[in-house]
Amino acid sequence: MAIMANLYADEQFPIPVVKFLRNFGHNVLTTQEAGQANQGIPDEEVLKYAISCDRAIITLNRYDFRRLHRLNSDHAGIIVCSKDLNWERLATRINQAIGDLESLKGQLITVNRPQG
Repeated sequence: MAIMANLYADEQFPIPVVKFLRNFGHNVLTTQEAGQANQGIPDEEVLKYAISCDRAIITLNRYDFRRLHRLNSDHAGIIVCSKDLNWERLATRINQAIGDLESLKGQLITVNRPQG
C-alpha cells in the first residue's frame, strides 16, 4: 500500500514537479501557497515550518538539508533531490522512493537523477 505523503515544497522546488506529485495523489503545499516565499527565510526556519505542518520537506537544496537532518532527525521527513529538468521523471522517481515506506518521519531520502 503506497503512502500518500503530506509534502512541503521549498521555494526553489519546481512547480511542474509539484503538479505531477499531486497527480500521483500526494498532498503538496508550496512555500508560495503558504505565504513564505520571497522572504529570505533561513533553511532552519523552512524546516521548522514543515515540522509544524507535519509535512516532509522536498528540496533541491541537498547540502543544507542533509546537514539539518544530521543535526536533528526529529522531523516529518526530508526528501533531497538532484536537479532533473525532466519534471515528470523526477516526480515519478520521488513517488517511487517514498511509495513503499510506511512513514517518512525522521527519514532522509535522496532522489538522484539517472546517470547517462
